[in-house]
Amino acid sequence: MQRVRVRYAKRGRLRFTSHRDFARAFERALRRAGVPIAFSAGFSPHPRISYLGAAPTGVASEAEYLELALSGRVELSRLAAMLDEALPPGLDVLECVEARAGAGGLADRIDASAWQLEFPQLSVAILAEAVRVFLASESVPVQRLTKDGRRTVDARTPVATATVRDGAAGPDEPAGASGGSTHRDCAILDVVVRQATPAVRPDDVLAALGVVADLVPPVPPRAIRLAQGRLDDTGRLADPLAPDREAVPPTATHADARDGQPGSGQHQAPSLGTAPAG
Repeated sequence: MQRVRVRYAKRGRLRFTSHRDFARAFERALRRAGVPIAFSAGFSPHPRISYLGAAPTGVASEAEYLELALSGRVELSRLAAMLDEALPPGLDVLECVEARAGAGGLADRIDASAWQLEFPQLSVAILAEAVRVFLASESVPVQRLTKDGRRTVDARTPVATATVRDGAAGPDEPAGASGGSTHRDCAILDVVVRQATPAVRPDDVLAALGVVADLVPPVPPRAIRLAQGRLDDTGRLADPLAPDREAVPPTATHADARDGQPGSGQHQAPSLGTAPAG
Protein backbone atom coordinates (compact mmCIF):
# COMPACT_ATOMS: atom_id res chain seq x y z
CA MET A 1 0.00 0.00 0.00
CA GLN A 2 1.20 3.52 -0.83
CA ARG A 3 0.31 6.48 1.38
CA VAL A 4 0.18 9.86 -0.39
CA ARG A 5 -0.18 13.27 1.22
CA VAL A 6 -1.85 15.98 -0.86
CA ARG A 7 -1.85 19.77 -0.57
CA TYR A 8 -4.72 21.47 -2.37
CA ALA A 9 -6.28 24.93 -2.66
CA LYS A 10 -9.81 26.37 -2.53
CA ARG A 11 -9.97 29.42 -4.77
CA GLY A 12 -12.42 31.88 -6.25
CA ARG A 13 -16.08 30.87 -6.03
CA LEU A 14 -15.10 27.36 -4.93
CA ARG A 15 -14.21 28.77 -1.50
CA PHE A 16 -17.95 28.51 -0.79
CA THR A 17 -17.87 24.72 -1.05
CA SER A 18 -18.36 22.94 2.24
CA HIS A 19 -16.04 20.19 3.42
CA ARG A 20 -18.68 17.62 2.49
CA ASP A 21 -19.00 19.12 -1.01
CA PHE A 22 -15.24 18.90 -1.49
CA ALA A 23 -15.12 15.31 -0.24
CA ARG A 24 -17.75 14.26 -2.80
CA ALA A 25 -15.97 16.12 -5.61
CA PHE A 26 -12.63 14.58 -4.65
CA GLU A 27 -14.00 11.03 -4.61
CA ARG A 28 -15.47 11.60 -8.07
CA ALA A 29 -12.10 12.92 -9.24
CA LEU A 30 -10.40 9.76 -7.94
CA ARG A 31 -12.79 7.63 -10.00
CA ARG A 32 -12.39 9.76 -13.14
CA ALA A 33 -8.60 9.60 -12.90
CA GLY A 34 -8.60 5.84 -12.32
CA VAL A 35 -6.63 6.17 -9.07
CA PRO A 36 -6.22 2.79 -7.32
CA ILE A 37 -7.63 3.99 -4.02
CA ALA A 38 -7.68 1.53 -1.13
CA PHE A 39 -10.98 0.88 0.67
CA SER A 40 -11.82 0.11 4.27
CA ALA A 41 -12.98 -3.38 5.21
CA GLY A 42 -16.47 -4.33 6.38
CA PHE A 43 -19.99 -4.33 4.99
CA SER A 44 -19.82 -0.69 3.82
CA PRO A 45 -16.31 -0.05 2.38
CA HIS A 46 -15.22 3.58 2.09
CA PRO A 47 -12.24 5.15 0.30
CA ARG A 48 -9.32 5.48 2.68
CA ILE A 49 -9.00 9.27 2.75
CA SER A 50 -8.08 11.32 5.82
CA TYR A 51 -8.77 15.07 5.86
CA LEU A 52 -6.96 17.52 8.14
CA GLY A 53 -8.51 20.70 9.54
CA ALA A 54 -10.64 21.88 6.63
CA ALA A 55 -11.03 25.65 6.24
CA PRO A 56 -14.46 27.12 7.07
CA THR A 57 -16.99 27.41 4.24
CA GLY A 58 -16.56 30.72 2.45
CA VAL A 59 -12.85 31.02 3.25
CA ALA A 60 -10.22 30.57 0.54
CA SER A 61 -7.12 28.51 1.25
CA GLU A 62 -3.76 27.70 -0.28
CA ALA A 63 -2.92 25.08 2.34
CA GLU A 64 -5.48 22.30 2.71
CA TYR A 65 -4.21 18.77 3.33
CA LEU A 66 -5.43 15.21 3.01
CA GLU A 67 -3.90 11.73 2.97
CA LEU A 68 -4.73 8.86 0.62
CA ALA A 69 -4.09 5.15 0.93
CA LEU A 70 -3.56 3.52 -2.47
CA SER A 71 -3.73 -0.17 -3.31
CA GLY A 72 -0.94 0.15 -5.91
CA ARG A 73 2.03 2.42 -6.53
CA VAL A 74 1.49 5.57 -8.60
CA GLU A 75 3.94 8.13 -10.02
CA LEU A 76 3.25 11.20 -7.88
CA SER A 77 3.64 14.03 -10.38
CA ARG A 78 1.20 12.33 -12.75
CA LEU A 79 -1.20 11.63 -9.89
CA ALA A 80 -1.24 15.34 -9.04
CA ALA A 81 -1.79 16.34 -12.67
CA MET A 82 -4.65 13.89 -13.25
CA LEU A 83 -6.44 14.74 -10.01
CA ASP A 84 -6.12 18.46 -10.73
CA GLU A 85 -7.65 18.05 -14.18
CA ALA A 86 -10.47 15.89 -12.82
CA LEU A 87 -11.43 18.46 -10.16
CA PRO A 88 -13.45 21.60 -10.98
CA PRO A 89 -11.48 24.83 -11.51
CA GLY A 90 -10.89 26.42 -8.11
CA LEU A 91 -10.28 23.13 -6.32
CA ASP A 92 -6.64 22.77 -7.28
CA VAL A 93 -4.18 20.02 -6.38
CA LEU A 94 -0.84 21.70 -5.69
CA GLU A 95 1.39 18.86 -4.56
CA CYS A 96 1.49 15.12 -3.89
CA VAL A 97 4.15 13.62 -1.63
CA GLU A 98 4.58 10.02 -0.53
CA ALA A 99 4.43 9.55 3.24
CA ARG A 100 7.79 8.37 4.51
CA ALA A 101 7.80 5.44 6.91
CA GLY A 102 8.74 6.50 10.42
CA ALA A 103 8.39 10.22 9.67
CA GLY A 104 5.33 10.61 11.89
CA GLY A 105 1.72 11.51 11.23
CA LEU A 106 0.72 14.58 9.25
CA ALA A 107 -1.61 15.83 11.99
CA ASP A 108 1.33 15.93 14.43
CA ARG A 109 3.07 18.48 12.18
CA ILE A 110 0.25 21.03 12.23
CA ASP A 111 -0.57 23.12 15.28
CA ALA A 112 -1.23 26.56 13.76
CA SER A 113 -2.53 28.38 10.67
CA ALA A 114 -1.47 31.61 8.98
CA TRP A 115 -4.43 33.69 7.80
CA GLN A 116 -4.67 36.82 5.70
CA LEU A 117 -7.71 39.08 6.19
CA GLU A 118 -8.21 41.79 3.59
CA PHE A 119 -10.31 44.83 4.61
CA PRO A 120 -11.41 46.87 1.56
CA GLN A 121 -12.06 50.58 2.17
CA LEU A 122 -10.60 50.46 5.69
CA SER A 123 -7.59 52.55 6.64
CA VAL A 124 -4.45 50.92 7.97
CA ALA A 125 -4.43 53.28 10.98
CA ILE A 126 -7.91 52.27 12.12
CA LEU A 127 -7.20 48.56 11.76
CA ALA A 128 -3.80 48.88 13.44
CA GLU A 129 -5.32 50.58 16.48
CA ALA A 130 -8.01 47.89 16.79
CA VAL A 131 -5.36 45.16 16.58
CA ARG A 132 -3.20 46.94 19.19
CA VAL A 133 -6.09 46.93 21.68
CA PHE A 134 -6.87 43.31 20.82
CA LEU A 135 -3.28 42.17 21.44
CA ALA A 136 -3.16 44.07 24.73
CA SER A 137 -6.13 42.08 26.01
CA GLU A 138 -5.59 38.88 27.98
CA SER A 139 -8.75 37.30 26.59
CA VAL A 140 -11.58 38.38 24.31
CA PRO A 141 -14.72 36.23 24.60
CA VAL A 142 -16.93 36.26 21.51
CA GLN A 143 -20.19 34.54 20.68
CA ARG A 144 -20.34 31.96 17.90
CA LEU A 145 -23.57 30.53 16.52
CA THR A 146 -23.36 26.73 16.19
CA LYS A 147 -25.89 24.04 15.36
CA ASP A 148 -26.31 23.52 19.11
CA GLY A 149 -26.87 27.21 19.83
CA ARG A 150 -24.56 30.02 20.84
CA ARG A 151 -21.11 29.21 22.21
CA THR A 152 -18.55 31.47 23.84
CA VAL A 153 -15.04 31.33 22.36
CA ASP A 154 -11.88 33.08 23.57
CA ALA A 155 -10.58 34.65 20.35
CA ARG A 156 -7.42 36.15 21.91
CA THR A 157 -5.47 33.36 23.61
CA PRO A 158 -4.81 31.21 20.47
CA VAL A 159 -3.54 34.19 18.45
CA ALA A 160 0.27 33.98 18.30
CA THR A 161 0.94 37.03 16.11
CA ALA A 162 -1.11 39.71 14.38
CA THR A 163 0.34 42.41 12.11
CA VAL A 164 -1.25 45.06 9.93
CA ARG A 165 0.03 46.27 6.57
CA ASP A 166 -1.05 48.36 3.60
CA GLY A 167 -2.45 46.22 0.80
CA ALA A 168 -0.91 48.51 -1.79
CA ALA A 169 2.57 47.91 -0.39
CA GLY A 170 2.42 44.24 0.55
CA PRO A 171 2.67 41.14 -1.64
CA ASP A 172 -0.41 40.12 -3.58
CA GLU A 173 -2.41 37.13 -2.46
CA PRO A 174 -2.17 33.95 -4.56
CA ALA A 175 -3.88 34.42 -7.91
CA GLY A 176 -7.56 33.58 -7.87
CA ALA A 177 -7.67 32.99 -4.13
CA SER A 178 -10.36 35.51 -3.26
CA GLY A 179 -12.24 35.51 -6.54
CA GLY A 180 -12.90 38.58 -8.65
CA SER A 181 -10.32 41.34 -8.92
CA THR A 182 -7.50 41.68 -6.40
CA HIS A 183 -8.52 44.68 -4.31
CA ARG A 184 -5.60 46.75 -3.10
CA ASP A 185 -7.37 49.83 -1.66
CA CYS A 186 -7.40 48.14 1.71
CA ALA A 187 -5.70 47.24 4.95
CA ILE A 188 -4.48 43.69 5.48
CA LEU A 189 -4.25 41.75 8.73
CA ASP A 190 -1.82 38.84 8.85
CA VAL A 191 -2.57 36.61 11.81
CA VAL A 192 -1.15 33.30 13.02
CA VAL A 193 -3.58 31.29 15.11
CA ARG A 194 -2.70 28.21 17.16
CA GLN A 195 -4.98 25.21 17.11
CA ALA A 196 -7.44 25.25 19.97
CA THR A 197 -10.65 23.56 21.05
CA PRO A 198 -12.89 24.97 19.76
CA ALA A 199 -10.86 26.25 16.80
CA VAL A 200 -10.62 30.03 16.45
CA ARG A 201 -11.52 31.12 12.91
CA PRO A 202 -11.05 34.39 11.01
CA ASP A 203 -14.62 35.47 11.73
CA ASP A 204 -13.93 35.02 15.47
CA VAL A 205 -10.94 37.37 15.21
CA LEU A 206 -13.10 39.89 13.35
CA ALA A 207 -15.79 39.63 16.05
CA ALA A 208 -13.12 40.17 18.71
CA LEU A 209 -11.95 43.37 17.00
CA GLY A 210 -15.53 44.57 17.17
CA VAL A 211 -15.73 43.75 20.88
CA VAL A 212 -12.51 45.48 21.96
CA ALA A 213 -12.43 48.39 19.49
CA ASP A 214 -15.93 48.69 17.99
CA LEU A 215 -14.44 47.90 14.59
CA VAL A 216 -17.15 47.62 11.93
CA PRO A 217 -15.58 47.27 8.45
CA PRO A 218 -17.42 49.15 5.69
CA VAL A 219 -17.07 46.07 3.46
CA PRO A 220 -16.95 42.46 4.71
CA PRO A 221 -13.32 41.31 4.80
CA ARG A 222 -11.99 38.50 2.64
CA ALA A 223 -10.05 35.73 4.36
CA ILE A 224 -7.56 33.24 2.99
CA ARG A 225 -5.48 30.60 4.74
CA LEU A 226 -1.93 30.91 3.45
CA ALA A 227 -0.22 28.13 5.41
CA GLN A 228 -0.54 25.43 8.03
CA GLY A 229 2.26 23.88 10.06
CA ARG A 230 4.04 23.65 13.37
CA LEU A 231 4.80 27.01 14.95
CA ASP A 232 8.44 27.53 15.92
CA ASP A 233 10.01 29.99 18.37
CA THR A 234 10.45 32.62 15.65
CA GLY A 235 6.75 32.67 14.76
CA ARG A 236 7.23 30.80 11.47
CA LEU A 237 5.26 27.77 10.35
CA ALA A 238 7.22 24.70 9.27
CA ASP A 239 6.11 23.04 6.02
CA PRO A 240 4.24 19.89 7.14
CA LEU A 241 5.24 17.99 3.98
CA ALA A 242 8.97 18.73 4.32
CA PRO A 243 9.83 15.53 6.26
CA ASP A 244 8.27 13.44 3.47
CA ARG A 245 9.66 15.33 0.51
CA GLU A 246 12.54 13.67 -1.31
CA ALA A 247 15.56 15.65 -2.47
CA VAL A 248 14.24 16.10 -6.00
CA PRO A 249 12.87 19.19 -7.78
CA PRO A 250 9.11 19.61 -7.19
CA THR A 251 7.06 18.49 -10.20
CA ALA A 252 3.48 18.55 -8.92
CA THR A 253 2.59 22.25 -8.90
CA HIS A 254 0.25 21.90 -11.88
CA ALA A 255 -2.52 24.26 -10.77
CA ASP A 256 -0.16 27.26 -10.65
CA ALA A 257 1.39 26.63 -14.07
CA ARG A 258 -1.55 25.42 -16.18
CA ASP A 259 -2.31 28.01 -18.87
CA GLY A 260 -0.97 30.71 -16.54
CA GLN A 261 -4.22 30.55 -14.57
CA PRO A 262 -4.93 28.58 -11.40
CA GLY A 263 -7.63 26.01 -11.95
CA SER A 264 -8.16 26.91 -15.62
CA GLY A 265 -9.72 24.31 -17.83
CA GLN A 266 -11.44 21.07 -17.04
CA HIS A 267 -10.78 17.92 -19.04
CA GLN A 268 -11.84 14.30 -19.01
CA ALA A 269 -9.00 12.45 -17.30
CA PRO A 270 -7.89 9.12 -18.75
CA SER A 271 -7.14 6.21 -16.46
CA LEU A 272 -4.09 6.74 -14.32
CA GLY A 273 -3.13 3.10 -13.88
CA THR A 274 -0.32 1.91 -11.65
CA ALA A 275 3.41 1.77 -11.96
CA PRO A 276 5.23 -1.62 -12.06
CA ALA A 277 5.90 -3.02 -8.60
CA GLY A 278 9.35 -2.23 -7.26
